[in-house]
Parts: sequence; C-alpha cells; structure tokens
Amino acid sequence: MTGNCHCGSGLIYNNCCAIFHKNVALPETAEQLMRSRYSAYALKLIDYLVDTTHKDKLKSSYRTKLVSTIHDFQWIGLEIIKSSNGKADDKVGKVLFEASYKEGDSEGVMREHSRFKKVAGKWFYYDGKG
Repeated sequence: MTGNCHCGSGLIYNNCCAIFHKNVALPETAEQLMRSRYSAYALKLIDYLVDTTHKDKLKSSYRTKLVSTIHDFQWIGLEIIKSSNGKADDKVGKVLFEASYKEGDSEGVMREHSRFKKVAGKWFYYDGKG
C-alpha cells in the first residue's frame, strides 16, 4: 500500500503502521498499537491481530473467528477520542475510539474503550468495552 495509512495519522502507510505490521519496529505506545491494529483489520492482517492480543485474552477460537468474519467489514475511518496512560514508560493504557465501517449496504460506527498491557517491552491489546 502506498497511500495514506488507514489509522488516520495522515502519514503514508509505509512510514506508519507498515513498520509494525512488518516487524521492523514495535509500537511505543498503546495508541500506536491501537492504530496499527485498526489498520490490520482494514488490511485483513490476521496474524498481526493474533500476535498483538494478550495471551490471557487469546481464546483458541479467536483466529477462526477472525478468518470467518474479517471480510464482512470494510473499515473506513478511525477517530481517537481519548488516550490515558499507555506511554512508552507505562505498563497499562486505555484508548477510547470510534471506528466507522461498512457491512454490506449498511454503515455503522463502533465505539470502544480498549485496554492495553505491556509485557516484556511489547504492547498487547487486552480487552475492550463498547
């Protein structure tokens, strides 16, 4: 992908989330991980989504569910509403966001308070509430 990154940063994908998706670098903040996971959903990068989910929350059916549903949605916009903690020196972080999508002929917005945990220097998605 050579255009702007799906995460809404305004950066070119190759200078933004691609460095995380290609394991060139790790997200330094919870918000960076959240944005990279949004882009991974938009680009259908199942391995990245599995690899960045905290092991305590990673159910055996997670990959199977992603495979069966990831093509049902077209992600069309991300807005970060609020981030708390989740900086480079933190161990936990929260991000409130809204993600716009299309599902068939319908459009919608998913709003979530996501929680992230840092383990051995790497951020992971822990869970979220709508």
